[in-house]
Amino acid sequence: MTSTSSTPSTFRYGGNVHANGIRQHYLRYGGAEGERAQRDAVILIPGITSPAVTWGFVAEHLGRQFDTYVLDVRGRGLSSSGPGLDYSLDAQAADVAAFAQALGLQRWALVGHSMGGRIAVRAARSQPVGLTRLVIVDPPVSGPGRRAYPAALPWYVDSIRQATLGMDAEAMRAFCPTWTEEQRQLRAQWLHTCHEPAIVQSFEDFGRDDIHADLPRIQHPLLLVTAERGDV
Repeated sequence: MTSTSSTPSTFRYGGNVHANGIRQHYLRYGGAEGERAQRDAVILIPGITSPAVTWGFVAEHLGRQFDTYVLDVRGRGLSSSGPGLDYSLDAQAADVAAFAQALGLQRWALVGHSMGGRIAVRAARSQPVGLTRLVIVDPPVSGPGRRAYPAALPWYVDSIRQATLGMDAEAMRAFCPTWTEEQRQLRAQWLHTCHEPAIVQSFEDFGRDDIHADLPRIQHPLLLVTAERGDV
């Protein structure tokens, strides 16, 4: 959460808010002072097994220009988790709108990566008050009658179970061989906070939820960013 360069960190604090019936944990970067006060706030939604802390390196940059909030999606990080919780895409999308309302954000943009992009699309479909635009980064295009998500579920489940028992960055190399030492260390530290049933449902819902049907109902500017070798 801190900057590794000579540039001062934009990290402000971590917090919790009760919204949509659950505890939602977030990290705030930038703040609403100066020129940032005149710009829309940014809510960043990470992917399927990425707690908010793993997106600090992006939020550090966004925080220089925008009041930025990184969410722990339910079932991940320090947000509400455990059995009996609704882990559907609809619930995740409702969390986002409730989060913005609970914090009193007047104008806000959504940036969603991978699964977070699907959450952003579903949230925007209902035209929540205050939403101005959205950016979806490499969202899985899976859905009924469409190509399958390219990753394998055991890759997620096996790594979560090992992380729950305890693993270090070197052990994480077996799952993430191309990642940097810092990235593997952070994942090894936080992956155990990803509730396995939540991850399994989200993975399986990639093939069940039709976000393509949501797109015609979105009335906000939308920027799609894809990775050259992402193949999602």
